[in-house]
Amino acid sequence: MGPTASGKTDIALQLADEFPIDLISVDSALVYRGMDIGTAKPDADILRRVPHRLIDIRDPEENYSAGEFVRDACAEIDASNERGRIPLLVGGTMMYFRALTEGMAELPAADATIRAAIDAEAETAGWPAMHALLGKVDPLAAARINPHDSQRIQRALEVYRLSGKSLSEWQAGDSPERQKEKFLKVALVTDSRAVLHARIAARLQKMLQNGFVEEVETLMARPGLSATHSSMRAVGYRQIWTYLEGNDSREDAGAKALAATRQLAKRQLTWLRSERQITSVDPLETDALAAISILLRGQLPD
Repeated sequence: MGPTASGKTDIALQLADEFPIDLISVDSALVYRGMDIGTAKPDADILRRVPHRLIDIRDPEENYSAGEFVRDACAEIDASNERGRIPLLVGGTMMYFRALTEGMAELPAADATIRAAIDAEAETAGWPAMHALLGKVDPLAAARINPHDSQRIQRALEVYRLSGKSLSEWQAGDSPERQKEKFLKVALVTDSRAVLHARIAARLQKMLQNGFVEEVETLMARPGLSATHSSMRAVGYRQIWTYLEGNDSREDAGAKALAATRQLAKRQLTWLRSERQITSVDPLETDALAAISILLRGQLPD
């Protein structure tokens, strides 16, 4: 696991050359078909050589939850174990990792009517105001959710309005039995925040050069897809969508996408610092792959 642009895929591909690995994606954006450039999805040649499970399993009009991820990931882990191979989970969606390794509360199912009402309120008041509203009913959730993270604000308010109980209260309750697996946790973390920011900027620039804007234009043409769908709230996509609607210049959209990606990386690093029993490796060090290989070999049977 690691922040965006930390080199997770490169390390995973190198490990796949050395070990009998089945690679399982842990990324809430890579699940969507048609979202290739802005997610830095591995290209077709890489996917043929090293298949990635849980990539391209949903259309962008569909939702995909942490609970669905746990179900799908457990099935892939079981299948990999049955083949006598090593399931390698790779990605940056920390909530998915946490749900898989520590379990998650059984939350109320989504309600389209309540979500639409929350979206309508946010259209008028703005998401920071909805975040303030969340702070009144669930201060613990509000404290850990960014005031501009519309998806998580919406879900927290939805849970409260559906059940009369805050998301934090639900999460503090008993969780289902967690996956009975032994997880070896490795975090890819660069020592220099400036280096990570430079890598993020370079990757975004490459995405724009490779047709990121045109990719979002194609997605906008889908009749059932809107800016309110979970897929289009992904970092980068929502900023480009706003530009294509005429509400921003291309330069401003690029700057906002860069700032949002840096904020995402910051949140990912915060998650990683709270993880228990995790080994941090600097992916830019020459011995990074060797260090991870040694860790992995230490867990394998003789």
